Amino acid sequence: MGKKLIVYYSYTNNTKKIAEQIQVATGADICEIETVKPYTGDYNSVVAQGKQEIERRFKTEIKPLRVNLGDYDTIIIGTPVWWYTYSPAVATFLSEYDLSGKTIIPFVTNGGWIGHTLKDIENSCKNATVANAIDIRFDIDKMIFTESNLKKWIACL
Repeated sequence: MGKKLIVYYSYTNNTKKIAEQIQVATGADICEIETVKPYTGDYNSVVAQGKQEIERRFKTEIKPLRVNLGDYDTIIIGTPVWWYTYSPAVATFLSEYDLSGKTIIPFVTNGGWIGHTLKDIENSCKNATVANAIDIRFDIDKMIFTESNLKKWIACL
């Protein structure tokens, strides 16, 4: 399937933990999406800010990636679910980087319902093949999704 890259955004580190597990198991390269201006405040204030940003379809400014996406055939994209879709940082990534011709494998972390997150990723990657998506549920910082199911999914990458 060619060279693989894991690109992820993580606010509470749940998505980062999964990205790192994928990296260790697959040997894929890894790159974090970083916002220029980090979210600050307590969890509830960031949740409120995130809701407003999603409602406005806001795309937060992100730092340039430290990799050349042209070097990769498969992009494994990780995002937390923010108000039933992907995070504003991932919205920016998907709008600023050309993923045409790539295979996109999304993984989403959430504390409840993923809503239309996977459909939104598909819609944002029209000229790419989106496959093998997975939804990984957490309760605060404890994964509800079983470790064995996660390992089975990673083995298919």
